[in-house]
Amino acid sequence: MNRREAALMVSAFAPAMVPLAAWAQPTGKVSRIGYLGPSADTAPHLLKAFQEGLHALGYEEGRNVVIEYRWTNAGSGMTDDSALLANARDLVARKVDVLAVSIDPAALAARRVAGNVPIVTINVSDPVALGLVATLAHPGGNVTGLSRLSPQLIGKNLEILLEATPGAKRIALLVSAVRGMNPSTIENARQAASTRGLALQVVESGTLTELEAVFAAFRRDHQVEALVVAPGGLFFTQRARLAELALAQRLPAIFANTENVEAGGLMSYSPSSVDNYRRAATFIDKILRGARPGDIPVEQPTRFELVINMRTAKAMNLVIAQSLLVRADRLLE
Repeated sequence: MNRREAALMVSAFAPAMVPLAAWAQPTGKVSRIGYLGPSADTAPHLLKAFQEGLHALGYEEGRNVVIEYRWTNAGSGMTDDSALLANARDLVARKVDVLAVSIDPAALAARRVAGNVPIVTINVSDPVALGLVATLAHPGGNVTGLSRLSPQLIGKNLEILLEATPGAKRIALLVSAVRGMNPSTIENARQAASTRGLALQVVESGTLTELEAVFAAFRRDHQVEALVVAPGGLFFTQRARLAELALAQRLPAIFANTENVEAGGLMSYSPSSVDNYRRAATFIDKILRGARPGDIPVEQPTRFELVINMRTAKAMNLVIAQSLLVRADRLLE
């Protein structure tokens, strides 16, 4: 084989030798992504996962993509509907090609103002119940993305909590006061409690002051023996304070996010938020390449993680059942 033949062969096979990431982004196009999610101050690992997911597909800020960041929290620990709407409107006004939105209130705000701009949900509870998509398999409209299956997991969370506190009969369900987040969660929790002969008390909180008042009422009334904490922006951003409040009363609690356990909460059973934030890039990539969001099935989690904080259990004088310890994916010592 002479040099010319060798050069022709290398040229013919060159496309197969180029890394996949190099083909992810249409040549010469600078895309604009609007991000409405938790800030780096609140959740640096989630923002990093989102950026890493895009980078793995060949998107580099400042080269072939511009990301307009707006936050779901302003450092106050609460989610404000008017602020979310203002942020979503601002992103749309900046002519973004796609909106990546994190939690339920952010997704609902974006849906109200996005018009035809595609929306990728990152961490919503139940997109069908929220009215964001028609079905998971065939979303229709301009919304697709990832779901956490939060309402469906409430029953499993209650089951695990009871395994840790087998004598508990009076359970509280702490839900966010943000509009639209709770109906499916509350209904599923009530059904799960009823089948087990439990008394379920549903309490709402939308601010840190309200959250502290809830725990003050728990202490005063002595009516709660264990606690299930539903998803909520406040419960995530104030996760360290929430863990302190539960520990101060020796109140066993199970949370909707592993981050709550890492902050001192007792236990959680949930999908990985980090996985969702990283996986969001694949939806964004498909849309930027021309796919219609309504044709991209919503992705549900397939892997769930049981995390137990053994330091917190010890501080509560709580002996965790061996059946839970052997099933735990992580034990925080």
